[in-house]
Amino acid sequence: MDAEIAQLIAEQDASTCEESVWASCSHPEIRLPLPTSILQFQNVSDRKQTGFRKTVQTCLNRIQNTMFHHQWQTAAELMTNYFQILEDNTTRKQESASKVVWRMGTAILQHHPNSCTEDISLFAGKMKNIGVKHYLKVCLEHAIHLLCIGKMDEAYRELTLAETWRYGEKSVDQQKVLKLIQGYRAMLDYYTWAKKNGVLHQTADDAVDSYSTQEIHNYFRQASIGLHDAVQIPGVWDPFILSYVNLLDFYDGFEEALTVLNNYAYNSKFPPNPNAHVYLYEFLKRHEASPKKLMKVLRILYQLVPSHELMLEFHSLLLQSEKKKHHKEALGVLFCLLDFPTWKENDCTWKRLMKQMKKAIAQGHSDWIKEQWELRQDWWPAFHFSEFRAHRDFEENESSACRKAMIAGILMGKGCKYFATIYRLGYKVQNVKLKKMRQYVKDHNLLQLSAC
Repeated sequence: MDAEIAQLIAEQDASTCEESVWASCSHPEIRLPLPTSILQFQNVSDRKQTGFRKTVQTCLNRIQNTMFHHQWQTAAELMTNYFQILEDNTTRKQESASKVVWRMGTAILQHHPNSCTEDISLFAGKMKNIGVKHYLKVCLEHAIHLLCIGKMDEAYRELTLAETWRYGEKSVDQQKVLKLIQGYRAMLDYYTWAKKNGVLHQTADDAVDSYSTQEIHNYFRQASIGLHDAVQIPGVWDPFILSYVNLLDFYDGFEEALTVLNNYAYNSKFPPNPNAHVYLYEFLKRHEASPKKLMKVLRILYQLVPSHELMLEFHSLLLQSEKKKHHKEALGVLFCLLDFPTWKENDCTWKRLMKQMKKAIAQGHSDWIKEQWELRQDWWPAFHFSEFRAHRDFEENESSACRKAMIAGILMGKGCKYFATIYRLGYKVQNVKLKKMRQYVKDHNLLQLSAC
């Protein structure tokens, strides 16, 4: 093995040129055949473990390097030598090595220009026999690969066979993988249900027979059972939840779907997941729930992800309320959005902020603005209101820059760099508008309002 690896390393420099030749060949042998002794579960007991493991580690490093450089043919040749790690007489080493062989071998076959789906399926079939502990994982990952390349029927068969597999008592880890397999199989049932249901609704009523209706109902039943069982286990089940809720909602199962979404969002056994609150909000909004219920859901999302795009909807809901505390909260939502770079140049947010700040000042609530500014006065000037940004903002959008300058003036006074720069750049073009803006800032900036 050492000699073979050394020879392959010596040929490394020429491997790139060789791969172009391999790509033009009819179909070179790249099936990564496993050694016969492995397939017969024969262990090598007389090997010097220290030298052996050092050699296979060197081989592994070379494979990883060739994969990194996309030299797939060289990687495939090295893999045929690395398979000998599976003959290690330490059970723990064999177990971990089988994972590495499966992951790297599959990646090589997926990227090799001369491989095909049959090569990957053949390799997966052999890897299933390496150890029963990994049988379900190999089945699941192979099914996901088939899904990614659009082989829906083949993936469904793979998942169905894996779901019915029996070998002794299953471990906790295998039980979790089995639930995933059931969930993905149910997802495919949902996909088929949605496809057939769409065709059925485009067909005239008199052309629909009882068999088609029953077939669709069978897919619904299979999908709903599988998805229901899968989402009971704490975890992140976003696509499964959406499919399950769509099924229930279609058959007027509003209360059941709402229970599923509430459990997904609020059950403490499940990991914190912002998407769970998004799905609940969209479901309630679709069913025209009250603003109070919608605000409750978005308030929790605000605590988890204050920069989420739904925060503008949260702001609108808060302003629709007649309570002052909600209006104050709405102002905080806008300030918080602008704390994040992704919202830094969002004109809609600046427009809303200016409008609400002017309204708060008119109603005598300048303390709301001051409270928010005190949390940000140390870093917002450099983040939003630098002289350099003023020049850039004015060049890109004069109206937006003037609006932002008014906000800067209210927060820091007319002497701040951003306001002064915008005033100077735009005075010759919009002198009347800028004079009014300057007067408003002079009368209503936080320093002036605090003095009053």
